[in-house]
Amino acid sequence: MDEHRIRVGITQGDINGIGYEVIIKALMDPRILDVCTPVVYGSPKVLAYHRKALNIPNFSLNSVATAREANPRRANLINCLDDNARVELGKASGYAGEAAFISLEMAVADLIEHQIDLLVTAPINKHTIQSKDFNFAGHTEYLQEKLSSGDVLMLMVSEYLKVGVVTGHMPLSQVPGSITTDLLLSKLRILDHSLRRDFDIDSPRIAVLGLNPHSGDEGLLGNEERDIIKPALEMARQENIMALGPYAADGYFGSGLYQKFDAVLAMYHDQGLAPFKALSFDTGVNYTAGLPFVRTSPAHGTAYEIAGLDKASADSMRQAIYMAVDIYKSRKANRELKKNALGAQ
Repeated sequence: MDEHRIRVGITQGDINGIGYEVIIKALMDPRILDVCTPVVYGSPKVLAYHRKALNIPNFSLNSVATAREANPRRANLINCLDDNARVELGKASGYAGEAAFISLEMAVADLIEHQIDLLVTAPINKHTIQSKDFNFAGHTEYLQEKLSSGDVLMLMVSEYLKVGVVTGHMPLSQVPGSITTDLLLSKLRILDHSLRRDFDIDSPRIAVLGLNPHSGDEGLLGNEERDIIKPALEMARQENIMALGPYAADGYFGSGLYQKFDAVLAMYHDQGLAPFKALSFDTGVNYTAGLPFVRTSPAHGTAYEIAGLDKASADSMRQAIYMAVDIYKSRKANRELKKNALGAQ
C-alpha cells in the first residue's frame, strides 16, 4: 500500500447527532481522496436518512463487505447495522448508543488486524453508549484498554496550540488527589515523545500549568505546585525533556505566552480545553497520544441541538482526517530513519 492509499477508518458515532453530517461534508471534499481511502463504519440506511435531512442529493459511498475490498479511489462504507436502524434526530437514545458502539468495535477490530491504517472517530454520547461491553469514560479509555496500551494522553491540537491534560474525564473533586509526580512525569514523557515522533518537532518546549489559582501563590493557595509539580518538572529535565513552569493558567493563555511553546500540559480537562476551544472550536482535533495506532477525532460533541439542520461545520472532522494521515506518515518516516540509522552502524 503506497502512502497515498492510506486506509482511514471512520466510525459513525451517535447516529442522532451531527456525526453523519460532518462525515458527509468532509468526504464531499475531493481533496480527501488525494491523501487517503476513507472507510466509514456505518449504515446505508442511516446515511440516506441524514443525506435527505440535509438535502444533499448527489452524495454516495461505495458499499463494501470488508475494508480490504475498499475502492482506493472512492469513499467506502461497511454496513454495521441491520435494516431496522432508526434515527431520531437530536435525541439521546439507547439504540443510538448501541449503534455507536457496534461501529467502534468493528473499526477497532479491523485496526488491530491492519485492515485499516488509522482511526477517526465521530462524536459519541458518553452516557447512552454505556453497556456491559462499554464501561469507559470515553473513546480514549476504551482504546487504551482495547489496544493494550500503557499510559496515554489526550492531546488537543490546532494550528494555534497543542494542549494535553494530566487528568481527563473525571469529576473535578477527584483531580487533586489523582495528580502525582509519577503521573505528571508519565504524561510529560508521552507528550515529548509524541511531539518528536508524530509532529516532527526536534527539541520541543513544553509549558506546564499549575493546579491552583496563581500556581498556588507560594503555598498561600495550595502546595501541589511545590510538592508535586515542580519535582516532576525537575525529573523531566533530567531526562532532557524541556518542561517549564508551573504557570498560572489565566496568565499563560491571557498573555499569549502559549505562542512561545510547542505544547502545554494542563492539570485537568476544562483548564486546558476551555481556552483551546475558545481559540480553535471549529478546527481543533482530539488526538490520543501514546497509542500504538493513530486515532483522531473532531474536537466537538454530538451537538443534538443542530442535528439535521445543515448548520454543523465539517472543518474539525476534515482536519481530524488530514492530521491522522500526517501523523501516520510522520511515524512511518521516523521508523524508516531509525532503520536506516541502525543499518548504517
